[in-house]
Amino acid sequence: MAGRLNKTRLAQRLGIARATLYYKSKKKKPDEEAKKLIEMVMAANPSYGHKRIAPALGMNKKKVLRIMKENGLKPRLIRFKKPTKPGDRKRPESLYDNIVFKLCPLKPNIVWCGDFTYIRYRNSFVYLATVEDVHTREIVSAAISCWHSQHLVKAALSEAIKARGCLPKYFHSDQGSEYQSQAHAEYLEKQGVIISMSKKSSPWQNGCQESFYSQFKLELGETRNYKTTGHLAEAIYHQLHYYNHERIHSRFKMPPAEFRRKFEGKSYGLTV
Repeated sequence: MAGRLNKTRLAQRLGIARATLYYKSKKKKPDEEAKKLIEMVMAANPSYGHKRIAPALGMNKKKVLRIMKENGLKPRLIRFKKPTKPGDRKRPESLYDNIVFKLCPLKPNIVWCGDFTYIRYRNSFVYLATVEDVHTREIVSAAISCWHSQHLVKAALSEAIKARGCLPKYFHSDQGSEYQSQAHAEYLEKQGVIISMSKKSSPWQNGCQESFYSQFKLELGETRNYKTTGHLAEAIYHQLHYYNHERIHSRFKMPPAEFRRKFEGKSYGLTV
């Protein structure tokens, strides 16, 4: 056909070797297979980024990141803004200093941190209080209520003690009135636990819990779809179990509960 270039002339005009026109990337097929695996992991774990997908699949994280970028694969990112507690800015400084910021606990049950968050449910809130082990990043216990009070945080603490069968050396929290309450603070002090608190308006000083709640709400998803608060509570506990036992923590490349079991096995000279 007049005006039509054959491959030899096309290669000459482009200034490339004719064989280049027949080149097929050797990466294409393996990348397609890797893409399918990545999509499977993301379907089961919608908030996973490349740092968690890589250990889940046993792949290099740079490769995973490249494939995700090339195919426009992104984790679900919907951040929730935590409502400001009434009177937070007017509250005086705590009697307790931030002691744990200098500490790096080398085993479980040295430092626990506690906090509670607001989970919006239709026209109101449900409140979730948790206790986290700073070494293992495992959520030791949780308590749910329709009200936030000293009883909510005390319930979470009591459950943590029951679950671990011991008390921590340090307990860290923010300066919320629930944690400074006489019932909570005196109980810890009588048991010989050292109380540590973040400075006023410094949420990053309780970074473990702040980071946990940010990701937890993301993965919990839309709450208004649950018919009752009972269904929502069930979903919350299911998500806590997922976090502890299934979700890969980027710091350990494994779930927190698995990290604790391996640590305890090594500590006692066991084969894990």
